[in-house]
Amino acid sequence: MHAYHGRPRLPVRARTIVARMTVAKSVTLFAVAALFEIGGAWLVWQGVREHRGRLWVGLGVVALGVYGFVATLQPDANFGRILAAYGGVFVAGSLVWAMVLDGFRPDRWDVIGAAICLAGVAVIMYAPR
Repeated sequence: MHAYHGRPRLPVRARTIVARMTVAKSVTLFAVAALFEIGGAWLVWQGVREHRGRLWVGLGVVALGVYGFVATLQPDANFGRILAAYGGVFVAGSLVWAMVLDGFRPDRWDVIGAAICLAGVAVIMYAPR
């Protein structure tokens, strides 16, 4: 007989539900982080390159700071893993942002590259360990 350590083990169905909720939370946080980082970088770009002024730059800097805090809310505790995976989200999110706000039309290689990046995110973050 072994000593009891920690929480009782959940039934398989409950563990599956918890795992799905954790993945959903993680994916949501990646999307929010992308919104703040890409949006912040876009605001700085608009302020500097498009001469929209310091207010745009300042708002961009604030958004970039918020991105840093959002990243810390990820369920995984490994900074390197989170940042590496987020890189793939950033690539795909940047293309979507450019399509929506700047009228950019990605070619098939952009789309294939973004899909490869998102596959990398899935492997880095959600592969069984």
